[in-house]
Amino acid sequence: MKINFRSFICIPIFILLSVPVFLVAQSGREGNHCAVKKSPYRVSMDSGKVVYKKQCLSCHQEDGLGISDVNPPLNVKIVTGDKMKLIGIIINGQNTHEELNGRIYQNTMPANPDIKDQEITNVLTYIRNSFGNKASAVKESEVKSTRSKLK
Repeated sequence: MKINFRSFICIPIFILLSVPVFLVAQSGREGNHCAVKKSPYRVSMDSGKVVYKKQCLSCHQEDGLGISDVNPPLNVKIVTGDKMKLIGIIINGQNTHEELNGRIYQNTMPANPDIKDQEITNVLTYIRNSFGNKASAVKESEVKSTRSKLK
């Protein structure tokens, strides 16, 4: 088999010249491609982490373990339990010093009546699935329903 010198040189050059053109053509597609699009759960978790860092981190800490005897940890049964109770705590706060895992925490949870329903949905989905927790996601309809019952 005889190799044509022109083909031997031209094909690799064609490939090298084509790759940048292909990459430029694909550059504006990152948000539209199905492999890049995030699931609603992932979007809620990512958004919830942002809300957590803004609203919750100073008291409950980066690891969700709170501050001993001051602010409770978030890896307790109340977090993975009744969603309505948890939503109510976010909206109305909590000034009762309930015992959690044999400890009583001194700080009160401040009320957050102005926090948006979607932010509550996201932050609670994040908390209920972080810090060792595994629980169902919170739906915005559950937040809306609970908020209307609290009024």
